[in-house]
Amino acid sequence: METKENRITIIDESDIETVLSRDVEFEGELSFDRGLSIKGKFTGNIRSSGSLFVEETADVKADIFAGFVSIKGRVEGNIRALTRVEIFSRAHVEGDITAPDILMESGCRFDGKCTMKKPQEDGTK
Repeated sequence: METKENRITIIDESDIETVLSRDVEFEGELSFDRGLSIKGKFTGNIRSSGSLFVEETADVKADIFAGFVSIKGRVEGNIRALTRVEIFSRAHVEGDITAPDILMESGCRFDGKCTMKKPQEDGTK
């Protein structure tokens, strides 16, 4: 991973351990320690100490707790990140975000509340 001058993180897909491709529809609980990229549809809950990448083709309906969250697609649910949340210009997020660092590109759609602090792992505020 590297960061551009405007601080958006650029990733190489080969650096990501697991990819849920466009034709995957998954419902349930996801737990992982390394990077995960979602390109398809996911409904449920996500919990990770690693990085989550929601790609442009993704439709995620989940409450998310992860180390780092990058969103280019659609997310409906609350997001809690230990380090950072990045929302790209084509992303659409409906839900509250809690993270010490939040970056939103111009053009993104966000409907929720931002709290800029490190979230508690147990889900309390």
